Amino acid sequence: MRVLALAILAMATIAMTQPTRAQTYNPRYPICAKITQNFGGESYECAYDSMAQCQARASGLGAQCVVNPFYAGGRNRR
Repeated sequence: MRVLALAILAMATIAMTQPTRAQTYNPRYPICAKITQNFGGESYECAYDSMAQCQARASGLGAQCVVNPFYAGGRNRR
């Protein structure tokens, strides 16, 4: 009986894990929105050219604007 209970617990634990993301920051944009999810998770949305754009998106959310540490600089975007 214990083996069955442990097997069910192990399967439930494995099923609840989430895959990791390969890259958090987009190097094309200098500003990111750090969005706090409902159950303690975080995500980064790097798609802003200015702090004002990011703040407009972040208003009303559990988010804050941060500078992208992996910004590639003034490269031309296509």
